[in-house]
Amino acid sequence: MGLTRIIAGVWRLAIAGLCFAATAEAWSIPNRWVYFTFQAGFLMGLVMVWAGAATILDGIQPPAWMKNGVTVYVVIVALMAFLLPSSEPSGSPLLPGASGAIVLHRVVPLMAVADFLLVDAHRRSRWEHVLVWMSYLPPYLAFVLIRGALWPHSGPAAGGSPYPYAVIDPSSVGWIQLGINCLELVVVLLGVALAVFIVDRMLPSSSIMGVAGRGRSSRSRR
Repeated sequence: MGLTRIIAGVWRLAIAGLCFAATAEAWSIPNRWVYFTFQAGFLMGLVMVWAGAATILDGIQPPAWMKNGVTVYVVIVALMAFLLPSSEPSGSPLLPGASGAIVLHRVVPLMAVADFLLVDAHRRSRWEHVLVWMSYLPPYLAFVLIRGALWPHSGPAAGGSPYPYAVIDPSSVGWIQLGINCLELVVVLLGVALAVFIVDRMLPSSSIMGVAGRGRSSRSRR
């Protein structure tokens, strides 16, 4: 078993551990799952457990649509921290000087992007994967809006507001502005998805670190 593969596998499992630690409070405070940050972080943790184990054992890696998809989502989380006002909880300190929110908004995205660039095998994404990644947003927005209409005081935001981000709170911005904000979110998500797709197609097909596991079919390399 190569030392490089062990290091890469432990790196991936470390990302998973940070994701699970930073989202752990949602199991006791269920309305935390309304935050896209918590959803994306937990999904990244699940995928990184698979990827880390597969790397150490030289096993079958997560498919490109899944691995690159969660990478898109955590990049969106990083952008959200700068662009969208929210009431996301800071969480308990997980690293020196880093709360759970900082871990999910900064540390995990940076580690995930480094993993995508250096550890992943590339040229596996296809155009239809971009549509798959985009398909997460409409159900998420519908979930937030329907939940807010049915349970208007269920939190998780301050004062019991059910809307995790002000830009998707119709009572705050109005329905017309809400529609505009949703279109802007679609544009941002599309931009990040296309960036990940293009970078994936530009990089060498083999892992830069030479540690990607088995299970890549000829179809997935197209």
